[in-house]
Amino acid sequence: MKNITFHINNAAYTINIGPDIDGTLEKGLKKFLSTDKNLTTEDVLLAYLQKTQEQVSFENKLEEIIQIIPSLEKTQQ
Repeated sequence: MKNITFHINNAAYTINIGPDIDGTLEKGLKKFLSTDKNLTTEDVLLAYLQKTQEQVSFENKLEEIIQIIPSLEKTQQ
């Protein structure tokens, strides 16, 4: 099990992120939230909004790809 500690408003929060064998979850968390400095509530909210924007963008791209699939199936028949 992997623990990550964030310092928010001068309080330490250690979170168990479970097994993170290849480190991708930790890397994803640290992309927007630093573990090396004290964060403010504003920093945490901004990280949440940035991650949400990233997720929405990913969903939109995925939806575009899904829309292309039926036309690809027709061309292969």
